[in-house]
Amino acid sequence: MAEAASEQKHEWCDGVVYAMSRGTPEHGRLTMRIARAIGNVLGKECETYSPDTMLYIEAAKLATYADASVVCGALELKSVKKNGRSLGEAVTNPVVVVEVLSESTERYDRDGKFQAYKQISSLREYVLVAQDERRVEVHRLGSGGAWSCEVGGPGGHVTIHGSPIAVDDVYG
Repeated sequence: MAEAASEQKHEWCDGVVYAMSRGTPEHGRLTMRIARAIGNVLGKECETYSPDTMLYIEAAKLATYADASVVCGALELKSVKKNGRSLGEAVTNPVVVVEVLSESTERYDRDGKFQAYKQISSLREYVLVAQDERRVEVHRLGSGGAWSCEVGGPGGHVTIHGSPIAVDDVYG
């Protein structure tokens, strides 16, 4: 069955398929609020994509789903296949990737997934949204190739793709 028609989401890493759990209502709420906040400040050349959009990282041989992603300019796609069967079309050129942290995924999102995302040549920002506190982290690639981290808490803001996002707007 193609990934697009499957009721279960899967992550594909170097030929191995892993089932992904569905999020909680709070996870879904935060995902939509951060995606809306980012989408509201983007220019016309950029588009925000939902958690249903597969990302493919060639260097990591990873097909996965972020909670949100942003692509600026032309969309670059790759047809992802496993054992000759189509998993669907995946985006290969996000500039921003967003993950809403959960207890079961936080370690992977911070470590393994971040290391894989860093291999996307177009990626400039990796955003982590906490569920257990009002905290948004923006990991940003600097001009020298080093990653830095901006953290925003209650009453504060973070800058995503050059625009300020109020942390309280994400949490409502």
